[in-house]
Amino acid sequence: MDYFPVIMSRQLGKKLVQWIATRTMCTTEELVRSLTVPLKEHKEPLKVLTPDQKRNAVLLRMKEIEKTNGQPPFFDMFMREHTYLRISLTEKCNFRCLYCMPAEGVPLKPKDKMLTNEEVLKLVKLFASHGIDKIRLTGGEPTIRKDIVQIVEGIASTPGIKDVGITTNGLVLPRFLKDLKNAGLTKINISIDSLERQKFAKMTRRDGFDKVWKSIELARSYFPKVKLNVVVIRRQNENEIVDFVNLTRDRNLDVRFIEFMPFGGNEFTNDQFFGYREMLNLIVEKFRGDVIRLSDSPNDTTKAYKIEGYEGQFGFITSMTDHFCNTCNRLRITADGNLKVCLHGNSEVSLRDKIRGGDTDEQLSEIIQKAVNNKKARHAGMDALKNLPNRPMILIG
Repeated sequence: MDYFPVIMSRQLGKKLVQWIATRTMCTTEELVRSLTVPLKEHKEPLKVLTPDQKRNAVLLRMKEIEKTNGQPPFFDMFMREHTYLRISLTEKCNFRCLYCMPAEGVPLKPKDKMLTNEEVLKLVKLFASHGIDKIRLTGGEPTIRKDIVQIVEGIASTPGIKDVGITTNGLVLPRFLKDLKNAGLTKINISIDSLERQKFAKMTRRDGFDKVWKSIELARSYFPKVKLNVVVIRRQNENEIVDFVNLTRDRNLDVRFIEFMPFGGNEFTNDQFFGYREMLNLIVEKFRGDVIRLSDSPNDTTKAYKIEGYEGQFGFITSMTDHFCNTCNRLRITADGNLKVCLHGNSEVSLRDKIRGGDTDEQLSEIIQKAVNNKKARHAGMDALKNLPNRPMILIG
């Protein structure tokens, strides 16, 4: 009974060895080309539906997924189902990263304009009833929020929520990490843009490297995988890309290289941009045929890779050069309670004002669905985004 699988595994192993040997003889350009084939879901043009077509498609989809709570998912006019909500908890941050915050800072809104703990949990419950099952908490810096543990606990106990993640700069994370894990935190992303202390201080405008690295090492003991967010800027940190990949040799890390994106006040210029194929080219030049392309699901924002034999992995968030808008399933709520259906879009609607004005859950759902209906097929290109008004990144999350 076991003979056939053994023979098959040997045959597949032989083919894999031959394939790797062939790849080793390829040029860097050929290897990069073979490693950057996009998913068909991201290549095919989206078809916009009429209201009647969408209504019929939603009814059919509802029957397929058998929603037990009776609330329809938030579909846009391209039938993209939204299951992932990012919530910013604060506009404040203890870093001043070059790509996130203008050098002069940002005007902060008064506390009474921020969503309260109760309002955050009310919105989570509402979105969960419509099929949202993944929540990520962002900022500013979310660990500045004094009630962060209570918020995580409330979200994790909400029916329908499967994952609760946080994106943090890690500066004060050790104070909260154990309590956050016990409260139900399931995933963690820590931002670190340089492994060199002086360069780190230059990019964050703060001296905090040792504390952030301590947080990364601590987080590894709590989670099976820790994601590191690395924004790559030309003439700043592109020469550290291979160093970051080497971190994955014997650590349970997932290093995510993020293309520099234009936002309000970050003084983006084209000559600072370093695209993901350029990043991958540096990695392939170093590791050759040991670079392995991992399989992605359509909703993944990261193109995932690893080095043969390494414990961890790495990937690229390619919003500018190879967008993944076709399968976008994300919505965002800013710290002051505005709904954004696209990171790079500037249209917003205040859910905070509607809640405080006494709108019912049904009315809120209608407002959210109307906003989702207006979501575009994709965001604008890099050159257009430079000239479009939008919030600074710190005020989006």
